[in-house]
Amino acid sequence: MDGNRPDPSPRRPTMADVARRAGVSRATVSFVVNDTLGQSIGAQTRQRIHDAVAALGYRPNRAAQGLRTRRSATIGFITHETPERSFADPAVTGAHDVADEFGSRLLLVTTGGCPDRLRQSVDDLIDRQVDAIILATSGTRAVSLPDGAWRLPVVLLNCFEGHPGHPGRPGRLTLPPRLPTLLPDEQAGGEAAARLAIDAGHRDFAFLAGKADSWATVERLAGYRLALTAAGFDPRRQTLVHGPYEIDAGHALARRLVATGPLPTVILCGNDRMAVGVLLALAQAGIRVPDDVSVIGYDDQIGLASSLRPALTTVRLPYLEMGRAAAEQLLCPDRDPAMPAMPTTTTTITITTTLTTATTGLRWLPCLPVVRDSLGPPRTSP
Repeated sequence: MDGNRPDPSPRRPTMADVARRAGVSRATVSFVVNDTLGQSIGAQTRQRIHDAVAALGYRPNRAAQGLRTRRSATIGFITHETPERSFADPAVTGAHDVADEFGSRLLLVTTGGCPDRLRQSVDDLIDRQVDAIILATSGTRAVSLPDGAWRLPVVLLNCFEGHPGHPGRPGRLTLPPRLPTLLPDEQAGGEAAARLAIDAGHRDFAFLAGKADSWATVERLAGYRLALTAAGFDPRRQTLVHGPYEIDAGHALARRLVATGPLPTVILCGNDRMAVGVLLALAQAGIRVPDDVSVIGYDDQIGLASSLRPALTTVRLPYLEMGRAAAEQLLCPDRDPAMPAMPTTTTTITITTTLTTATTGLRWLPCLPVVRDSLGPPRTSP
């Protein structure tokens, strides 16, 4: 038989089969296959075992290993979002890459934003003996955790445990998070978007913000106002309107700006979808971007912002980095010793900078600007 091919067999090869083929004990096979430290096994013996593993097509029995170690090497990843939102893709990719480094796998579950399905999903993942859970939402918001979530390690990604106020901001009443929590630093992101416009020379702004009661809107607007105030502008004298985070809303608000005039030299949008509507409305009115008006988005939505013409200047939400950080928190907390490996209830919040790691497990990840073609200097008067 070809020694490079697995033997045909009606059953799954076992460790005993490998031991017989290699002429060693099952314990020696176990030490080699599991890379057990402190064992004096010669190089030739190790090679015979590896050759037997390859010839037989042997795969370790994960279920049996789980019984011995009480670990399944599996992390449940719950996306608690509505089906039309696709933010989870980069977050899942980031978590998967880290899990793969440590020999773990993700078990992906989506709830469609339904609280009952969230509870059922947590219970089901526990029944499947996952080692931990990552709970993620599309829009940053409070979530009500089912009781089962406290039975194993949980990391909250782009969401926080529900209680009054927004977590971690000075001057806002809140309780310290009891679970490791990863949030985008939207306030710093809003500040970065405004700084892009200011540094390009703009002095006349319009901010087409999202819904006024949205967590992201509140944070981004706070950063926008901070940047304008620091540059010597009065935010109250600039145009501010609210609307849904959708293309139609951006289109309608931009048409209103065109109709009422005079136009600002730069329009900052609550997200990239609103910016698409703005670009369409300006093009329909014969207004050039960025020659006549610059446009800045927010999110850096995959497959959208960079594909527009002109390509959209925006601020990138760190979903990939949040996914990686969530998995690292569960699999290798020593990479970030300031964050607890397990839930805690006896810590206090410490805020130091816009990018903050807190002893509570609250961590802000930076939202970085991405400069493309839709931003230019302000138009000059004819």
